[in-house]
Amino acid sequence: MDQAGTVVVYTPASVLRTPGTLFREMGRDLRSSWELSWRLANRDITAQYRGSMLGYLWAFILPLANTLAWVFLNSAGIVKLSNTGMPYPVYVLTGTMLWQMFVEALQAPLQQVGTSKSMLTKLKFPREALIVSGMIKWGFNAGIKLVILVPVLLFFGVKPDAHLVLVPVAAIGILLAGTSLGLLAAPLGILYTDIAKGIPVFAQFAMFITPVVFAMPSAGITARLFHLNFMTPLILTGRAWLTGSPSPMLGYFIAVCLISFMLMLLGWLLYRMAMPILIERMSS
Repeated sequence: MDQAGTVVVYTPASVLRTPGTLFREMGRDLRSSWELSWRLANRDITAQYRGSMLGYLWAFILPLANTLAWVFLNSAGIVKLSNTGMPYPVYVLTGTMLWQMFVEALQAPLQQVGTSKSMLTKLKFPREALIVSGMIKWGFNAGIKLVILVPVLLFFGVKPDAHLVLVPVAAIGILLAGTSLGLLAAPLGILYTDIAKGIPVFAQFAMFITPVVFAMPSAGITARLFHLNFMTPLILTGRAWLTGSPSPMLGYFIAVCLISFMLMLLGWLLYRMAMPILIERMSS
């Protein structure tokens, strides 16, 4: 019996034998986790910017610093880049900002669980609260990036059109892609720190086969890698809606969003099934 007086019965039977009951319990726990998720997200956001002179601008500084570096390399002739169809600083800034949003969504599940190990081993609460709080925190940081980005686009002479209202849809697609992969990696990442250390390495490599700082190649094996990369339509569509340019892979974008949503449901299921075992391992 837990503190609320609810009797909890543990049996050796697999929860997958009664999927209807499992999904109802998942939905119930998700609904009951909202208040705790909000409190955890508020705590993390406050801690993230407490004592910082630049405050919320830190959410925008990394993409800006990356942009300045690549603009310098391009202007100095160190790196030769093909035509991007828009001012190169705008191309890089929008690309690196959207890419950072993906990396943050990818890292969030593992980070949230990792920083809450003491809570997991001592308190009984819906485990979904950790994932939802990470998504709320991600949304806050993404909103800051987008709010600051629009005036920067205007400064460079880029005038967004009515498609600007669709940018949140692109952001949600990026959130789904990152969170789904993060959820699938989280159970293994809790056991082995190599996963958390390997994510930045993976992200750095993957960025160079995504239209973040380089334009889409027209031929060759590089072009094939760019087209096979599931992040390519998300970056291109988000950039197009931000800058008022045509969306070249809208159908591919929709397909990636749908697949990411299904993978996130699968990741949620695996996360829920793995957490009791992982908590027992962390307690021992």
